[in-house]
Amino acid sequence: MEEATYTYGGAAKILDVAESKLRYWAQVGFVGPSVRRGGKPLYSFQDLVSVKAAKELVDRGFKAGEIRKAIEEVRATLPHLDRPLDRMRVAFDGTRLVVVDEGNAFESTGQKVFDFGLAELARQISDIRSAPTGERPAATGSAEGVAPKRQAYDWFIEGTRAEGGGEAGDLRAEECYQQALALDAGLAAARTNLGSLAYRRGDVGAARDAFEAALAIDPDQPEARFNLANIVLEAGDLELAVAEFRRVLQTTPDFADAHFNLAVALDSLGGRAAARAHLERYLALESDATPWAEQARALIARLD
Repeated sequence: MEEATYTYGGAAKILDVAESKLRYWAQVGFVGPSVRRGGKPLYSFQDLVSVKAAKELVDRGFKAGEIRKAIEEVRATLPHLDRPLDRMRVAFDGTRLVVVDEGNAFESTGQKVFDFGLAELARQISDIRSAPTGERPAATGSAEGVAPKRQAYDWFIEGTRAEGGGEAGDLRAEECYQQALALDAGLAAARTNLGSLAYRRGDVGAARDAFEAALAIDPDQPEARFNLANIVLEAGDLELAVAEFRRVLQTTPDFADAHFNLAVALDSLGGRAAARAHLERYLALESDATPWAEQARALIARLD
């Protein structure tokens, strides 16, 4: 039987989180869908558990890096459990997320800590699925007639939408990212995107500064480190580029472009076997007949 999956919109309704926020979290490598069908990203039930826990920890003021490490633990633990959902809980003890048996671990440790009930999540999913069309629970919003206060991620999302609209679009995007940072100076993704805009207009120095600033906030952010690695590669520092691409893949092993560019750097250093392995991994992740896929196949043929 095929595992049940959920779109961004479906997950947003179940978890009462703005769909734009879910897309933002996925974009920056925080927490997101792990299933792809027909090229479409989808959430598994396990993904929903992770997002539910992340949402509550964000609301309690924990940093993205702390939450990401905690989520990794629960992702590793949850698939091996076969207890009924009404007996399972995901809890946070201040250091790590753990899956526990209600009535046992809590009582024995005396720690009734942050409790993310899986049975309640399953009930919410059931409610969403069974509600007739037009009667599905609506996401929580502002009071009627009162405009919601714009938050940092709202400015961030507007910036991402403005990009690609030519020079005017990029200027608007930069303004939005600056507005986001004025509200939340720790929004690493906004600094990453400012770096991309700077690189696009030819200011490599400003781009590198922005990527390094993003990584100072969130060392595990894959896009900032990938972009920094590309700048280092273009500057000819192959060994540092290899190290940076490998750091990207430590946190995001399915980052296809990082595999491709790491292969290019390794090939230049004479690491033919390792380069081939990363090119093959790239093709496994990006199997479509794209120009980059064709180039990857051509590089493999040359390495044979």
